[in-house]
Amino acid sequence: MEITLTGITTTGTPHLGNYVGAILPAIEASRRTDVQSFYFLADYHALVKCHDPALVHRSRLEVAATWLALGLDVENVIFYAQTDIPEILELSWILTCVTAKGLMNRAHAYKAAVAENMTEADKDPDKGVTMGLFCYPILMAADILMFNAHKVPVGRDQIQHLEMARDIAARFNHFYGEHFVLPEAVVDDKTAVLVGLDGRKMSKSYGNTIPLFEPEKALRKLIMRIKTNSLPPEAPKDPDGCTLFQIYQAFATTEETAALRARYASGIGWGEVKQMLFEYLNERLSEPRQRYHELLAQPTYIEQILKQGAVRAREYSAPFLHKLRHAVGIRPLQK
Repeated sequence: MEITLTGITTTGTPHLGNYVGAILPAIEASRRTDVQSFYFLADYHALVKCHDPALVHRSRLEVAATWLALGLDVENVIFYAQTDIPEILELSWILTCVTAKGLMNRAHAYKAAVAENMTEADKDPDKGVTMGLFCYPILMAADILMFNAHKVPVGRDQIQHLEMARDIAARFNHFYGEHFVLPEAVVDDKTAVLVGLDGRKMSKSYGNTIPLFEPEKALRKLIMRIKTNSLPPEAPKDPDGCTLFQIYQAFATTEETAALRARYASGIGWGEVKQMLFEYLNERLSEPRQRYHELLAQPTYIEQILKQGAVRAREYSAPFLHKLRHAVGIRPLQK
């Protein structure tokens, strides 16, 4: 059976952009019965970017609650926390020992950090660069290769990491025999990338997000803050360059989108569009929002689901790691 794998980094509260770009497609895919899907909280990865223990802890709860509230089928998929699978870290070290440093030197995140450092007065290329950042692609490779995933849905910014995972797997196979499947990146070009409050890509790093399960009043307040131009209500407007329209389109049906596009062409006030968007999103999200807050109040229940998923995941990882240890020579001394 084909195996797919999706990781969710626990570095903040999920927002509308996460929902449209990653969560919704993944939850729809979780209902497939012709593949074995693994979904995991990438909580070790979170430590690369976030050194706030309270934020990491809270995000683990919020991210898990979000996926469950939106309908992740945990009976059909294997849903677990990365930190509950000790074999992943051991595999990460084994892979580190076959990974060329030159490969890691080419990682986009590391190169970007070095380039930024070189604009500073002291020109120290490695200032603030941790080994977590440098070795991030190896841990990601371990996540994927631990379960021999065939397909990994990713955004375009993650394609390089999948290519690195393939390179690392091929190098290991060259040294120790054919143990790993070479994973394939799955990129959905139809997936929307939402713009945030200030007109830039919606991102926690920009502070311009709309959290997915904001209370009703807070949701309305955020939508009213979305940046627009100064055209009067009666003036025709371009929907394709409008953040409000883009967000609406990501959630609405084809017919609803066409109707709003026509309103833009004939003239519509920004206040009316914002109110329309608020009412549409509020109705769409009200039921999962209620479920989300119920789940936040049941951390023990969420932990139980993750632990059950980890037991299922380790049915794969424990025997496979035993096989890999044997392959590299870590085996009983007696024959």
